[in-house]
Amino acid sequence: MTESKQKDFIQPRQTKVVKGNVATAYAAKSARVQVISAYPITPQTTVVEKLSEFADSGMMPGTQYIKVESEHSVMASIVGASIAGTRTFTATAGQGLFYMYEMIHWASSSRLPIVTAIVSRGVAPPWNIWADFTDVIACRDTGWLSSFVATHQEIYDEILMSYKVCEDFDVLLPKFVAYGGFILSHTSKPVIIEDQDLVDEYLPPLPDEKGWPHIFIDPERPMMHGNLIMPSGFYSEFRLKIHDAMMRAAEKIKEAAKEFEKMFGRSYGNGLVQKYHLDDADVGIMIYGDLALQMEQAVDELRDEGYKVGMVKLRHFRPFPIEDVQEIAKSVRVLGVVDRATAFGSPTGGPVSSEVKAALYNTDIKTPILPIISGLGGREVSLEEQKDQLKALVKMYETGELPEDLIHGTLWHGKLEVK
Repeated sequence: MTESKQKDFIQPRQTKVVKGNVATAYAAKSARVQVISAYPITPQTTVVEKLSEFADSGMMPGTQYIKVESEHSVMASIVGASIAGTRTFTATAGQGLFYMYEMIHWASSSRLPIVTAIVSRGVAPPWNIWADFTDVIACRDTGWLSSFVATHQEIYDEILMSYKVCEDFDVLLPKFVAYGGFILSHTSKPVIIEDQDLVDEYLPPLPDEKGWPHIFIDPERPMMHGNLIMPSGFYSEFRLKIHDAMMRAAEKIKEAAKEFEKMFGRSYGNGLVQKYHLDDADVGIMIYGDLALQMEQAVDELRDEGYKVGMVKLRHFRPFPIEDVQEIAKSVRVLGVVDRATAFGSPTGGPVSSEVKAALYNTDIKTPILPIISGLGGREVSLEEQKDQLKALVKMYETGELPEDLIHGTLWHGKLEVK
């Protein structure tokens, strides 16, 4: 896109009361994405609907909006557009993400800085279209960065920070930005839409006609891509490079969050995690997504009752913040980990709690970990239930005993009695 076309539409800073999906669309517009590919699926549909309005009305000059026949084609077209050297965006959810799965690997293995919003929903069957992060976490080993957001403002902000990180030449990996279906996607809250000139200053410049530095479509610079590699070739080394870039991304995320706070005034901890009343806490709880916002109130109310409890919001699942987790576990006497997702057959049944235990393995940190699964499939988790979760941790600290109703070592909180 030429410089003149970039400047054809300038968004002034303003606050709008919008749904979470609309905040996502505004973030893509603010990022000046050049190619959008779209296929509807509940509860994501209104993201791409709003982007189609923006593109059709001239509010995204020069942006190519592609309508395709399936989610597989969505990611296939986005991969092609990114290889050609453009800033790309799409959104999906649940089964749609699974239908993309083959092309998800093409995106990461090609080292393409694609950003995708995941409006997370339950996994069918039985059909469920409410909040559950099993969909995005099932893509744990695909080579994509992934993050969870808890508020409407954080949706907008995290998408901007994602382009900052993904397009860094030391990273060049794609990223998921996930939030709960209907909890955030279809409720309305005030969101600051930032001044376009300031966003342009924060983000890397759009790629020029030469595209990315490592992959391109240019007859003047022919290259071979995606060809067969024999076992004696560089297949293993390519995988190592993806892992190495993922590990480097942790510091890039911290830098992007720090610069974002300096420029826009909103803080998200160190970018990887965000602590809340942990400094003097005896017990802590790790949680992610929109339930983290309500957990802050649960912490406040129990502190008013004299309990020394604290919370940490996990913002990034990949790269996993290993050092932060170790530091947090070392600072408290008991740590709970709440999953709104499943990892069947894993040590805890919950993906994040299993990762936490892995991060502490082979260290001298002996802090007891209580895995908790709560709110699957959008089931309501009340404030009182979250206070009960904290009180269970306090009881563990005071008595040294685990709760009696654990199932395979995990507290499935709020479950119905089913025969």
